[in-house]
Amino acid sequence: MHAARLLLLGLALLTLAIACWLTGCGSGAKTPTTEPEAQADASSESGAGAVASKPVKTKAPPKAVDPIVVLHTSEGIIKIQLFAEKSPQTVDNFLNTYARRGFYEETIFHHIEPGMMLIAGGFTADLQPKPTRSAIYNESRNGLANRKGTVAMIHDPEAAHTATSQFFINLVDNPAFDFRAGAEEDAFGYCVFGQVIEGMNVVEKIAQTPTAAQGDFPAVPTQTVMIQKVEQVR
Repeated sequence: MHAARLLLLGLALLTLAIACWLTGCGSGAKTPTTEPEAQADASSESGAGAVASKPVKTKAPPKAVDPIVVLHTSEGIIKIQLFAEKSPQTVDNFLNTYARRGFYEETIFHHIEPGMMLIAGGFTADLQPKPTRSAIYNESRNGLANRKGTVAMIHDPEAAHTATSQFFINLVDNPAFDFRAGAEEDAFGYCVFGQVIEGMNVVEKIAQTPTAAQGDFPAVPTQTVMIQKVEQVR
């Protein structure tokens, strides 16, 4: 009887040991649950949220680059930076309507006014006018002033919006040529659209050329100063 009880107890312990072995009891392993997956999902969501919350860095649009042209003249080169942002229509007219079409080739500086300006861009060496295209809107209210070395458009003094191809280079500051806002009517000036950045010595050399009246032209250089071409270099 005692032996039978011991046998039954041994069988029970063996069964318990097998059950524990099958379920991982005492091995340090934990029963699989959905908790780790939940934590992983939460971590994943947290990471995704963190990435989404960061401001997205976008590249700034490239800054507009002002064109640069070179006037090849019989006295040397004059390099001019054009203010495309401030005077868009005027620069487009100068570049696309005239310069790129070769209009300025073999035109002359036909007026020199010492201590004020040089005028060019409309006449051949025998003072014949070159045929121009439509006049443009006067952009002189662009905030740019007629300072020494700036380049501006010529227009009829009595009609503000009549500029075509002719331009002048300021030899000094000429504030009287600037746009002036008035109480009753704005006074349009002469639109500045460029700045001499190299070759101001050439400009000043041309300004010293003796002049004489020829027909309707009061101050034509006695020695022809020719624009051979206008080349865009940027």
